[in-house]
Amino acid sequence: MPVRNRTTLFTAVALAAGLSLAAVTPALARPATSHAAVAVARGDARNVTQHVADFYGAYIDAAWAGEDKAAGAEAKALRAFYLTPAAQKKVAAYEAEEHADGILFAQNVPVRWQVAYTGSGAGHATNRVTLTWSDGPHAEVTRIDVQSDLRTLKITDLRPAD
Repeated sequence: MPVRNRTTLFTAVALAAGLSLAAVTPALARPATSHAAVAVARGDARNVTQHVADFYGAYIDAAWAGEDKAAGAEAKALRAFYLTPAAQKKVAAYEAEEHADGILFAQNVPVRWQVAYTGSGAGHATNRVTLTWSDGPHAEVTRIDVQSDLRTLKITDLRPAD
């Protein structure tokens, strides 16, 4: 077989193999069920609601890993970074009085969370954090109103929502 024909044959085989692999790879990478949603996370470091969501996401992750020795230090560092000193004192006072976590206002850890912007004024923004404590149609839900400084994005106040 002439060299030119062999090169053409090898090119065609390689191209066919590459196209087959390209078609099969996404199918192999997909979850087993067709009902699974693709999770996408985005962020904006300048957005006050995103800042609150980042805090609660990281804090809940640390709380879930409660048996990990680094988790306690992580939760403490997150509080120091995201909360003003006054908010940290308020959280500590709540914890001393209620014997519960002053960020989650509970003794356990939620399975899901959501943050929604609810308004702003006088240099502050308020977000409502919704914590879901179990799965199923009758899952318990609690809500926390979180106030943040618009300039620093630091959390200045947390309180259970009415």
